[in-house]
Amino acid sequence: MAGTERGDVLSARALEWASTMEGARVRSSGVRAAHELAAAAGAFDVFDRQAREETEEAWLAPGGTRARGAGRRLVEEEPDDFRTCFERDRDRILHSAAFRRLAGKTQVFIFPADHQRTRLTHALEVAQVATALARASRLNVALCEAIALGHDCGHGPGGHASEDALSPFLEGGFDHAVWGAEVTALPLNLCVETLDGIRNHSWSRPAPATPEGEVVALADRIAYTAHDLEDAAHAGIVDIERLPREVVDRCGATRSAQLRAFVHDVVQVSSATGRVALSEPMGEALAALRRFNYEQIYLRPASAEQSQRVIDMLRSLVDHYASHPAEMPPDHRFSVAQAAPDSAAALTQAVGYVAGMTDRFACVQAVARLGWTADRLPRGFDSG
Repeated sequence: MAGTERGDVLSARALEWASTMEGARVRSSGVRAAHELAAAAGAFDVFDRQAREETEEAWLAPGGTRARGAGRRLVEEEPDDFRTCFERDRDRILHSAAFRRLAGKTQVFIFPADHQRTRLTHALEVAQVATALARASRLNVALCEAIALGHDCGHGPGGHASEDALSPFLEGGFDHAVWGAEVTALPLNLCVETLDGIRNHSWSRPAPATPEGEVVALADRIAYTAHDLEDAAHAGIVDIERLPREVVDRCGATRSAQLRAFVHDVVQVSSATGRVALSEPMGEALAALRRFNYEQIYLRPASAEQSQRVIDMLRSLVDHYASHPAEMPPDHRFSVAQAAPDSAAALTQAVGYVAGMTDRFACVQAVARLGWTADRLPRGFDSG
């Protein structure tokens, strides 16, 4: 295109966008804004970290977790000027690579359709439920949001099948909650309360040390039982008409009705008892809904077949990388020195590398490193 004016090859929209490069100079103010006639906020006192901590002290319920300075962290830090320690944790998780990779990890459906949930959208929905509970219950919203956004960052590819796949390689097995707190989140230097909530959000784990951690444990189950049912219904896997009567009568048949019913119940019970919990009838309804999902969605033959394909693929990848540690990128190795092939260190590094993969990247590596053909991979993968 030599000799062609640049404007001839750029669209009018591109030129308009480029014209905003320097922003807008606000007349007689010596500042720049996004828009020339930007609305003025009016003079105000900065609501800095110390002011926020003071507000929390007055506003939170007696058992709510207070933010203090830089927070309790493995490596001490200076406090932020504007954010509380838990707001800082939330931001670190939100900007982390582990959180971004949740977009490519299975919630229920491997290689989901556009409207189906991923681990990322699940985390966002858990955060919405958790913050709704926290605000109404006068608990620490930022801590709940941080735990909720980070609670599944330890998940491997292929959903819970990754735990079965990776457990034989680790003493004590692979638990996504523990792995998320003690391995995935380690570089973020999060507060101990945030890590505790991530580590213990699963109901099979010990109780979290904070009421905010308990909020996320409930929000997680409330969110996934409702949205997994919705996704399965849209996919034609389940018939909503077959929902148990106790579920429909107590919390409805739609996701929105179920979330509303469970959130209202938890808030009312927490206010009356001082414990983050469900009433007995609503606890039974949640259990019945989860049981229905297990029988009709998670344990259906197609799910079992997909899970086995995931397990075979991930175990084969771990074996391969443990024998060929030089094929792992340097930033995925747990130590500076490259581990010897087939050593215990190489095996640990291989588990860490494979656990961090997205579903699609794991399949690509199975084709590239193991020579697998598409018929051996989880169904739905398209290498093209």
